[in-house]
Amino acid sequence: MVLLYRQSYAAESISHAMLPGLVVASLAGASLLLGAAAGVLVAAVAIALAGRDERLGGDVGVAVAITALSGLGALLALSPDVPARLGELLFGDLLGVTGTDIAKAAILAGGVALALAIGHRRFALSVFDRAAAPSLGARPGHWELGLLVLLAICTVAAVQGLGNLLVVALILAPAAAALNFAQRLGSALVLSAGLAGIAGVLGLLASYHWGVAAGASVALAAVGVFLASLAARALDTRR
Repeated sequence: MVLLYRQSYAAESISHAMLPGLVVASLAGASLLLGAAAGVLVAAVAIALAGRDERLGGDVGVAVAITALSGLGALLALSPDVPARLGELLFGDLLGVTGTDIAKAAILAGGVALALAIGHRRFALSVFDRAAAPSLGARPGHWELGLLVLLAICTVAAVQGLGNLLVVALILAPAAAALNFAQRLGSALVLSAGLAGIAGVLGLLASYHWGVAAGASVALAAVGVFLASLAARALDTRR
């Protein structure tokens, strides 16, 4: 859905812009989930305010806001009171998440899945027939905003496992791979979730057998799934 709405840049922006919230939470000894939520809220406000300047344009305004927030996060992270879990903030700690963390992420993921199921028709109308969508009961601007909210929730749910630098790979790569296989939007959504799960399993297996970082392995596995989908599509086209 993020790819169909051409919000890939927004996905990357949100994940990077939450760094100040993560650093502050780590410095204060608070929950990273809470810090991520606060960071996403600040990022959303900054993006909205920057995007209002018509002289800059939406993309330039977003780039300025995200760069400023990323710089603030780096400044906080490099202060004398360096967060003890700086690596976890950037690259996640997939093997260190607790049962409570998993439960919170599952609740957030379930909420996103429910919202997609309820709004499936209007999301589809806003993507494929933007001009006719209002007459059919869907306002594209409102549903695009709703998608950004769901994207932010997904990012918050996954950040403790993959960190703010790697989380975007698991959000975008399986979705891109699913679009190479599926012909219908509903099928693509289900397949995307399944491919993300496969990437998670493959990444954890690689981490276990080769002794490499779990979060990075999962991110690379997600990219590998996408590359495999490109290869499969190319082979199918040649037939």
